[in-house]
Amino acid sequence: MTAATEPPLVELRNVSLSYGAGASRMVALEDATLSIARGEFVAVVGPSGCGKSTLMKLVTGLLPPTNGDVRVHGQTVKGPIRGVGMAFQAPTLMPWRTTLDNILLPLEVVEPHKRRFRANKAEYVARVEALLASVGLGGFGSKYPWQLSGGMQQRSSLCRSLVHEPEILMLDEPFGALDAFTREELWGVMQQLWLERRFTAVLVTHDLREAVYLADTVYVMSRRPGKVVMARRIDLPRPRTLATTFEPAFVDIVHELRERIHLEHA
Repeated sequence: MTAATEPPLVELRNVSLSYGAGASRMVALEDATLSIARGEFVAVVGPSGCGKSTLMKLVTGLLPPTNGDVRVHGQTVKGPIRGVGMAFQAPTLMPWRTTLDNILLPLEVVEPHKRRFRANKAEYVARVEALLASVGLGGFGSKYPWQLSGGMQQRSSLCRSLVHEPEILMLDEPFGALDAFTREELWGVMQQLWLERRFTAVLVTHDLREAVYLADTVYVMSRRPGKVVMARRIDLPRPRTLATTFEPAFVDIVHELRERIHLEHA
């Protein structure tokens, strides 16, 4: 099968999700449809409360849809799927473990690494050290989270989400709590990791510049109940840099996305 005919890795078909019943019933997501190719980087943007994070839970099987079909590898998702890495706004590093041991954690609990971990620990430690070096944290493996800056903690969190080589990486506003300079620096780190590893990535963000910088496709969601109201292909060449964010083509896309979101508040 050629790349041109390869089916989507992830597909949502007319997916809805509601909570509660009767008068207290709330529809979080309604008739949402989108597809994500293998190795594609997509971003999901939209008004607060539109169901962006709910969509991530549906893709990973943490929530079942009320209606519609969620498919990964062409198979309907019926429970939590394997081969997923996740990074959140808070790094959630364990304060009693060193940076290296925090990043090793998925290898201790996720198969097939779990059964190989003790016998192959040196191999896994080398993998973590190489990953740390790739995000500019070489030599920091022995440090504890409290000894790292916020940006360094988030780099560590990204390493942890990737160390078991997931096929799909879910990013729920991972840079949202960082200052502007650190956030922009980590866009470059994230892009480089994706260019090197070509995992499939789904980024939820409120930052339209971040979405356009990182994504191949940006999906815009409506106000709740959330629907996908726009799919904007980002045909800007890679690698993108901070200078790219000032170019007219980049700025025009950001304005286009912002105007579409503003329509949801009209």
